[in-house]
Amino acid sequence: MGIKTTEEYVDFFINLNMGKEVSLISFVNNERMVLKGKLQNKINEKEPIKKGIMILEGLIKEIGENSELEVLQKYQSKG
Repeated sequence: MGIKTTEEYVDFFINLNMGKEVSLISFVNNERMVLKGKLQNKINEKEPIKKGIMILEGLIKEIGENSELEVLQKYQSKG
């Protein structure tokens, strides 16, 4: 798994350029579901996947406490 930080997840989402059709929270929830599915695969390394899930769950919490726009702006300004 190549994404190791919250900033990288937000940057990846922004660079996908899906417009207004896919929200950040939708993207994050989907990514978390995919990673949880990968945990079931015995071939994959578990630790990077678990770290990715923790990052995504942190983003979900942050979006819930703030607005999606605030979270996007916060991580865009770090990049």
